[in-house]
Amino acid sequence: MLKLYNTLTRKKEDFEPILKRQAGIYTCGPTVYNYAHIGNLRTYIFEDLLKRVLLYDGFNVKHVMNITDVGHLQGDTDEGEDKVEMSARKEKKSAWDIARAYEEAFKNDLVLLNIQEPDIWCRATEHIKEQIELIKKLEEKGYTYKIENDGIYFDTSKLKDYGKLAKLKKQNLKAGARIAFASGKRNITDFALWKFSPEDSKRQMEWPSPWGIGFPGWHVECSAMSMKYLGETFDIHCGGIDHIPVHHANEIAQSEAATGKPFVNYWLHGNFLVLNKGKMAKSSGAFLKLQSLLEKGYEPLSYRYFCLTAHYRNELVFSWENLDAANAAFKNLKNKIREIKSNLCGSARSSHVQEYKQQFIEAINEDLDIPKALVIFWKALKDNELSNTEKYGLIIDFDKIFGLGLDSIKEEEVIINEELKELIAEREKSRKDKKWKKADEIRDKIKKLGFIVEDSEDGPKLKRFSQDSLI
Repeated sequence: MLKLYNTLTRKKEDFEPILKRQAGIYTCGPTVYNYAHIGNLRTYIFEDLLKRVLLYDGFNVKHVMNITDVGHLQGDTDEGEDKVEMSARKEKKSAWDIARAYEEAFKNDLVLLNIQEPDIWCRATEHIKEQIELIKKLEEKGYTYKIENDGIYFDTSKLKDYGKLAKLKKQNLKAGARIAFASGKRNITDFALWKFSPEDSKRQMEWPSPWGIGFPGWHVECSAMSMKYLGETFDIHCGGIDHIPVHHANEIAQSEAATGKPFVNYWLHGNFLVLNKGKMAKSSGAFLKLQSLLEKGYEPLSYRYFCLTAHYRNELVFSWENLDAANAAFKNLKNKIREIKSNLCGSARSSHVQEYKQQFIEAINEDLDIPKALVIFWKALKDNELSNTEKYGLIIDFDKIFGLGLDSIKEEEVIINEELKELIAEREKSRKDKKWKKADEIRDKIKKLGFIVEDSEDGPKLKRFSQDSLI
């Protein structure tokens, strides 16, 4: 039975979907005004792992992800400029071109990290009608009010359990740090559903509405689109933990006020990638994009491996030293798999195969304990009681979760430098002269350089040697 930690209840719960063997998932997608940083990408890797576990467990998954190409203002509040239009002004391009360019960059990052695409992509700009209809429904039920020259707001005082996801106590909130208190707001937690275009300038992205020309608020898009594709109540909603106190709290408020039904049954949130004792963020300028890692010579899947080493609900500390350790471990893993594939012999002979598989299944179903699953994986690969055929079967099976592309690892081309050439030639001469002790000493020297020598009728063959992994 799959157990998931539900942010709403603050405990692990058995996953019981609304429809038998069906799982509906909505994951908050990117705001496409800049590249995703590797902290963002950690969240998408966690969500990919969730999806893979559900598929592995035999669920039919319907996965929806939004593209925020309008309405996300600076500071995640109701004040400031739209992030996409701000980026367009800086880069001297249209807001539409900016949004599409960074959307494509994001999708390319997903491909490089072997993150499965959602079944449905939905852009906010292509669902204006649905957002207006949701706001109209809230208006009819008395949950909205108008601030002149600003917009239509949701009145959180009308909802008794507002903020239940974050355990917010409205009476203890103060204007400032996280939520800007715009002039005209009735309550500090009230939020914009529809913002009016400025009277003195024309926005690139704006639409007519019953309340005036403008654009939707950031929060309303996710409610409108998730309910369109997954229903008024659906199974799982994911995102980063920074979405809990505002964005997801507001999604719940407006959705449940509109329908009178529970919005989402299971809320899952990924923790931060930590850099210099603080979360990685574009706003601070302290962020790394995936391309930054590639330019330093790291493989994209080395970063994915790095993310597998920490549980999704724990902070993951990024440093180049930590990434180097994960990179080395991933290289050793690939070398170990090449070694296993080069000698696929032996039939099923050990009861350990099923034991490893059962341990693995228990780990991934215990709130996605991927680090534990990774330890079990390495233990199986080092188990001398398993044949290489059995090990390779586990590699293919377990990688359905890890997503490291282990089924496509090919024999690495070995580049022999002058030092290796001299050692191989010296060893061959020692063998011909029957100086076996010296030949063995030279073989050990070659092994220390990361290679093993295999003697054949066609002469010596050199292969990479798999060192013990760093986990």
